[in-house]
Amino acid sequence: MADTSSEMLALGTPMPDFRLPDTVSGRIVSSAECSGRVAVVSFVCNHCPFVKHIRSGLAAFGRWCTEHDVPLVAISSNDSQRYPADAPPAMQEEARIAGYAFPYVFDESQDVARAFHAVCTPEFYVFDRDGTLAYRGQFDGSRPKNDVPVTGNDVRAAVVALLEGQRPDAEQKPSIGCSIKWKVS
Repeated sequence: MADTSSEMLALGTPMPDFRLPDTVSGRIVSSAECSGRVAVVSFVCNHCPFVKHIRSGLAAFGRWCTEHDVPLVAISSNDSQRYPADAPPAMQEEARIAGYAFPYVFDESQDVARAFHAVCTPEFYVFDRDGTLAYRGQFDGSRPKNDVPVTGNDVRAAVVALLEGQRPDAEQKPSIGCSIKWKVS
């Protein structure tokens, strides 16, 4: 597993538009659903050891987001032809097994990942009520084999700050994970 760090999209960037199919419900999920609300967009996939490591914490964070009326959308942008474990049927099964209470959408064209400048999984983006980026980076400091507990504290602190009318701490750490599996032309 090669470690890749997020590119840290500039704070204040507007949320890129997206309309992607939810692999669980089949409905189209769009960025418009996040309008006027604090919202979280994450890039994940099924097979990445870094995502597997935070899986239960991500599911718990998703439930917390639901309780606090914060939309959370998980996006998988991996090339499903070369990585069938990340194809929509497997995503649907992963969402069921992991207990994800949020849309797990598929970015088949990979255009949404490019718009977010996403490069790794997991990677998190938190947007304020105006739809501008207020946090980007890691879920927390836990990594496979580092013995730091999975808490989601970095992302949760950003969301809480925004819900309380504050700005998240500007010192943000990039996410570290597996690179997005880009399609080969």
